[in-house]
Amino acid sequence: MFDFQLLIEMRGLILQGLWNTVWICFLGCLVAVTFGLVLASLRLTSPRIFGPPVAVYIELCRGVPLLVILFLLYYGGPSIGLRLSAEIAGLVGIGLYGAGYFAEIYRAGFLSIPKGQLEAARMLGISRLNTLRRIQIPQMLQLIVPPGTNQLIILVKESALLSVISVDDLTKNATAMVNQTFAVIEPYLTVALLYWLIIETIARGGYTLEKRLARRDSLPTPSPKDTSRDAHVTS
Repeated sequence: MFDFQLLIEMRGLILQGLWNTVWICFLGCLVAVTFGLVLASLRLTSPRIFGPPVAVYIELCRGVPLLVILFLLYYGGPSIGLRLSAEIAGLVGIGLYGAGYFAEIYRAGFLSIPKGQLEAARMLGISRLNTLRRIQIPQMLQLIVPPGTNQLIILVKESALLSVISVDDLTKNATAMVNQTFAVIEPYLTVALLYWLIIETIARGGYTLEKRLARRDSLPTPSPKDTSRDAHVTS
């Protein structure tokens, strides 16, 4: 039978693992989303300068497993003077690894916007920053929410590898419970349920955001006041 009393007795380990998993994944995914946008923007705005190095970075993220990146950061870092705690190494590893994938998601979203809209904005004298903020990003968001949500889910699931570099996450603490109690079903089934709840929350959030963006009847357009101001700035 499923022993609920065991879970009550070991709730400290479970809650500690849940907390560490949540905050590391949250900050790591935030780094991935933000840095990915920076990479995509650099690659699209200055393809001759930033295109090749960003492309190399993306290919490395695709070709190198997350576990290897974690090993390099945590175990290889001290050899070059980079000493990171296990939690920070995990956070940075998830962020750098996920940024390569998000950069491609952003790039696909930007390239899907008709070039005629960008040419019209340029002819109206709208600055490049406002073109990005008012025209490109609103349309891009509606396109990248589904693949972006899937990528966040993948990163959360792959965060189970953090236990290998001694992060006290859900997976590592569940293994500690097994070693202490010799019970296997209760710890790992509980961890599976908690991961499912985290991922379901992300999926629901992505679905809600997707519906909200889809309900927009028309995309925001710059007002004549903004257009005249932009034209004055660019002239």
